Amino acid sequence: MDDGVGSAAAITATGKKRPRLLRHTKSKPKEEEEEEKVPKEVDIEDLGFCRDETLEIRAFLLEWYDRNQRDLPWRRISSGDDEDGSERRAYAVWVSEVMLQQTRVQIVIDYFNRWMHKWPTICHLARASIEEVNEMWAGLGYYRRARYLLEGAKKIVEEGGVFPKTVSALLKVPGIGDYTAGAIASITFKEVVPVVDGNVVRVVARLKAISANPKESVTIKNFWKLAGQLVDPSRPGDFNQSLMELGATICTLLNPNCSVCPVSNHCRALSLARQNSSAQVTDYPTKVVKSKKRHEFSAVSVVEILEGQDMIEEFQPDGRFLLVKRPGEGLLAGLWEFPSVLLGVEADLATRRYAIDQFLKKSFNLDLKRSCTVVLREDIGEHIHVFSHIRLKMYVELLVLRLKGQRRVLHGEPDSKTMAWKSIDSKALSSMGLTSGVRKVYSMIQKFKQNKSKPIPGKTRKKKPPSS
Repeated sequence: MDDGVGSAAAITATGKKRPRLLRHTKSKPKEEEEEEKVPKEVDIEDLGFCRDETLEIRAFLLEWYDRNQRDLPWRRISSGDDEDGSERRAYAVWVSEVMLQQTRVQIVIDYFNRWMHKWPTICHLARASIEEVNEMWAGLGYYRRARYLLEGAKKIVEEGGVFPKTVSALLKVPGIGDYTAGAIASITFKEVVPVVDGNVVRVVARLKAISANPKESVTIKNFWKLAGQLVDPSRPGDFNQSLMELGATICTLLNPNCSVCPVSNHCRALSLARQNSSAQVTDYPTKVVKSKKRHEFSAVSVVEILEGQDMIEEFQPDGRFLLVKRPGEGLLAGLWEFPSVLLGVEADLATRRYAIDQFLKKSFNLDLKRSCTVVLREDIGEHIHVFSHIRLKMYVELLVLRLKGQRRVLHGEPDSKTMAWKSIDSKALSSMGLTSGVRKVYSMIQKFKQNKSKPIPGKTRKKKPPSS
């Protein structure tokens, strides 16, 4: 309720005007006046784009996108308005968007091209095995994405092979969430729906100077609402891509190029930065402190089985390497690795070797004292592999063995019903799709072998005399 102070006139309860009250006020310091000119932040739930603002942002972004969009292989497949080929376009958008999650565009291009060459349609993918898919995916990380692609393809094909065309239908496919559903529906089938990824969050947060925590569910919901207001009804797919493209190339995380931004005149963060020297465009979105990674430790044993009976050479071309398959759920589910044991804490060499010995004995009936001869056992070194939430320190050893009449242990079926394994030669291992962590371990082994096989200057290696 107005108390009448400072107003030209106030109306009393009886309807009569009462005299204006005049009060002397001190002039405000210049700093306070300048501070008042800076727009105040508004609660995110009260934010929105007005009609004129929306129309201008759509027009400017689409015009910019038409001139500056990157030439990417999935865009070549997904372009065009013809009905023929929409299934293939939807499939290409799906594969590319899943690959692009948590992965840079330049890395994805090669993977995408190889994937589409091997499985050009969803029907081709549905016939693949999880081993084939994992091998193709090796090195991209976040392997659950690959498994969901395969499961989703099988579900779509089993239900008739018709690709879902709406967000509501797409969300029923395993592994497809709000973002991927919005991308497929808008880009391929022109459904007027938004997409919100990290790039879109950054652009919208700066357009409206949103300081709310971008990880909180309420904030995320409002980002979707704001992005939905902007979507162009006639070109929803192109507009969504333009918003993501702007975030990826111009409105970047650390070095936004505001001078060439097509919507800089509508950017509240830029306006704040221009009016207040202490403000920066990069203040938005708000930086969230990442949770500390959990530290884990594992003993990794690269077990090589020698086939022949010659005891002279430690490294033979006919050696076979033992690989085990990780459980079907959890970290790196269903992927192949060298035998390893989680230690819980950092451990010394004796503790690590004891843990590995027990694992080999229990899992493969490999008793290092009874069933085989240890030709070489060498501590190779350490490798730290960083996951999104785990910092894994791997202690790597090379264990070269020769079996004592028990070859069936490594050439028959796995003894354990809960763990799959196989033994392969070095050529097959080198060409196999392995995770980056396993590849790093294997490269450490190869480097060790190369260094050990080099002749020592000034010394010659004695050869075993031929047997008489």
